[in-house]
Amino acid sequence: MKQFIDFIPLLLFFIVYKTEPRLVEFAGQHFELGGIYSATAVLIISSLVVYGALFIRQRRLEKGQLLTLVACLVFGGLTLAFHSETFLKWKAPVVNWLFALAFLGSHFIGDKVLIKRIMGHALTLPDAVWNRLNLAWIAFFLFCGAANLFVAFTFQDYWVDFKVFGSLGMTVLFLVAQGIYLSRHLHDSDPTTPKPEE
Repeated sequence: MKQFIDFIPLLLFFIVYKTEPRLVEFAGQHFELGGIYSATAVLIISSLVVYGALFIRQRRLEKGQLLTLVACLVFGGLTLAFHSETFLKWKAPVVNWLFALAFLGSHFIGDKVLIKRIMGHALTLPDAVWNRLNLAWIAFFLFCGAANLFVAFTFQDYWVDFKVFGSLGMTVLFLVAQGIYLSRHLHDSDPTTPKPEE
């Protein structure tokens, strides 16, 4: 569920981006609604609201949530400050690659790979399986970053659609594949599960 909370600001961004640009009045001020820049402002505001609510509820933000929020503020802020969508196009690739770097670094720093630190409280698996799963997450984040970058600068008319639905679709497919992979190994770690006859 937590993975999909991250998509709430992205969906609001998409809705505003697709809205036909028009002036709206709020608190005696006129604002343009629709298009990339108002959508970026909505992305920043909704991210602050969503992650602010999570912080109030949980008393903390997970590192991934904090990274996503900071990236949104930095790249979204630069987009608005310089009136250039190029900065926003780099957000998804950079965030994905930073996640890949964190998962990769966990192979060399600490006593557990990152995916085991995240999911180890819920599952007991052999270290070899955790390592393979961690490598799969690295590959996933590298691929997502590269795909977002390629679409953003090659198919500029579709990059927002891909940013929202492509990213969501890739995440869902990867989580399903991860579930299938894990289901093959769960019985190995449960001593009460009878082994099949050889």
